[in-house]
Amino acid sequence: MTTEGHICFAISSIILIKKIKLINFITSGDWWHVILGSLITCLLPDIDHPKSFIGKRFKWLSIPIYKLFGHRSFTHSLLLIIIIIIYVNIRKINISVDVIYAMIIGYISHIIADILTPAGIPLFWPYSKKFSIPIIKKSNVRLERLISIIIIIYAIQY
Repeated sequence: MTTEGHICFAISSIILIKKIKLINFITSGDWWHVILGSLITCLLPDIDHPKSFIGKRFKWLSIPIYKLFGHRSFTHSLLLIIIIIIYVNIRKINISVDVIYAMIIGYISHIIADILTPAGIPLFWPYSKKFSIPIIKKSNVRLERLISIIIIIYAIQY
């Protein structure tokens, strides 16, 4: 999935979650907090690829992660999400709760979006089986854009 697709998917996910009142902290959260929170982390899983949007900006971190784990491995797993949630709860980070939840949603939206590609992701890494619902083909950026726009429109209209 492209950078644009991940951003659109994150925005639509957070709007939909806020509108359907799925998570209290998101529902009661400020719109700016939840949108920006999800945008901050929606590209973060691709830190494991030096040629990704975020990988190019943080090569000093991206290259070692890529060499150690490869692309779409540890950073695209539930294990890392669980570690992040535990870390945030232990450290009592001084960030608004709605922003923290939105950041987690942004990260998860990236993982869900990558599941929609033929390559899939190893959701239960280090278990190597990849999970995939191949709706979006890598070469079909127009379809990805169309799906992203439809999801945003649906989320706003819901």
